[in-house]
Amino acid sequence: MNTDPRHELEEDGSTASPPMVVIVSGLSGSGKSVALKTFEDLDYYCVDNLPVELLPSFVRSLMRDDVLPQKVAVGIDVRNRHSDLSKLAQWRSALAQLGLDGKLIFFDADDEVLLRRFSDTRRRHPLAHSGLQLHESILSERRITAPLLAEADVVIDTSKLNVHQLRRRIISEFAFQRGNVLSLLFESFAYKRGVPGDADFVFDARVLPNPHWIPELRPYSGRDGKVRDYLASQPEVAEYVDQVTRFLDTWLPRLQGETRSYVTIAFGCTGGKHRSVYLAEVIAGHARQQGWDEVATYHRELE
Repeated sequence: MNTDPRHELEEDGSTASPPMVVIVSGLSGSGKSVALKTFEDLDYYCVDNLPVELLPSFVRSLMRDDVLPQKVAVGIDVRNRHSDLSKLAQWRSALAQLGLDGKLIFFDADDEVLLRRFSDTRRRHPLAHSGLQLHESILSERRITAPLLAEADVVIDTSKLNVHQLRRRIISEFAFQRGNVLSLLFESFAYKRGVPGDADFVFDARVLPNPHWIPELRPYSGRDGKVRDYLASQPEVAEYVDQVTRFLDTWLPRLQGETRSYVTIAFGCTGGKHRSVYLAEVIAGHARQQGWDEVATYHRELE
């Protein structure tokens, strides 16, 4: 019997355009679950805890599908049979032979941070069933996942990142890049908490009518219909959107020739809840209509 993974993937002769596959791995408590949820929010087809030996069959089944997902994220970690993790390089090589755009992201954190996170959440470590103490489980997991760490294209240390910072990093750097495609991140923020340090363009929305001062709108955000309808009805807002979209339509295409993979366009208002959120959503929608394939939104104060 032919056990070459390339044979398993090629035997059906599929010629469908292959998806990008992101393998999400790392230590328990390092943020893998947050990462997979973020990929799912960005329209990735996500599968968690996939056995390594099923990776070729899983990809082959996707390539047979009439509605092929172009972005796939797969969680592979210590819950697999430990003897299989060292074979991941073999399966990745098989995917590369098919021209798949694959990437392995490994999430790590300091032992002290992992101990604190497990203590705070009172979760059981996946290796606890072996009778190991928590610190022993962490050390054992480091040894078991060492082949994955060595194989990783990107290693993210989450020791100093909270959940919101981790989500933003995935969205802006790793979540949807394909080749030389320029990815756009439309972000909202509150000026009282400072301007995002890595924003490429910053637009001030504090000159626009503020729904905060309308009691029935105050509890909602710029993603909600009542606030959207109110802002869309304001002539100043329509003029603002028109001028900003014309500016971006002119200059964003010229950035495609630069040595960069993503651009962040930030909108700020006083509280980061109404006007800035509305603008980020509306102008991100305009960008999609203009043909930008890789577009995401991030609302710092709502996360």
